[in-house]
Amino acid sequence: MAAVASAATLWGTVGTVQELGAPDVAPVVVAGVRSLLGGALLLGVVVVTGRWSEAGTLVRRSPAVAVVTMVAMAGFQLGHLTSVRLAGVAVGTLVSIGSAPLWAGVLATLLGHRPGRRWVVATAFTIAGAAVLVAPQGGVHGEVPVGVLAGLVAGASYGTYATASKRLLEAGAGGVPVVAVALGGAGVLLAPALILGDLAWLAAPRGALAAAWLAVATVAVGYILFGRGLAGLDAPTATTLTLAEPLTATLLAVVLVDERLVGTSLLGALLLFAGLVAVGGRPPRHQDIGPAGPAGRGSRRLHGGQ
Repeated sequence: MAAVASAATLWGTVGTVQELGAPDVAPVVVAGVRSLLGGALLLGVVVVTGRWSEAGTLVRRSPAVAVVTMVAMAGFQLGHLTSVRLAGVAVGTLVSIGSAPLWAGVLATLLGHRPGRRWVVATAFTIAGAAVLVAPQGGVHGEVPVGVLAGLVAGASYGTYATASKRLLEAGAGGVPVVAVALGGAGVLLAPALILGDLAWLAAPRGALAAAWLAVATVAVGYILFGRGLAGLDAPTATTLTLAEPLTATLLAVVLVDERLVGTSLLGALLLFAGLVAVGGRPPRHQDIGPAGPAGRGSRRLHGGQ
């Protein structure tokens, strides 16, 4: 349990690290650096642990699905970090993570799986929270509506990634190789932004530290801890523990970034958080949809908003 909670806590630092370490850098550049470096580290872990052939096999056997995971992961990274920049750390994280169950359920429905009542309740809270945040009178920043939309794109991307990665897991692939391939591919897709963007921030101590934290702590360490911690945990417990991510993001936003959730922003954030609680509130039935996609042991192995 401690490993899963620790992983979620690390993921919850992503938005704050971007805003403190690279406040003037375009989110697409930060997303590219995090994906490329983090993916390279995970691929290194795969090689060291002797699972490189497994990663290569999943790409050869299911190239289309593997590409979908890469594109979806790139969309999530870009959408999430853009949402954090425009809507604030707390709201951006809640929208990106909180909307993922909604999109995962929609995709599951399109694939012939009927979402259960728990997903319907969670979706109602999510839609209500997003609607409140998009309303012109609410928000932490003046660009909150656009940031909320970016967060919804991030949630849709993660729902797509989770659905695709579940197929790779069911085909026998391991969690770490799947994430390594997805993040490595996302880094390659976002690489043009690194070529065209300004990378001078990486030469400054604050920027270099931020990049190292995003790649090492929130990607390599985070996913390894999460993968190990899931052994012996049921899905509702794992889902509940990952609530540490939005809680950490909100706490850091208030303490370090000086954000304040008031009025409609507070109401929208509470509704989104209620949706996340509804997802993990009781043991799942076979129809239920969780944050990482259709319920089932395999789909939970890769859950995590980051």
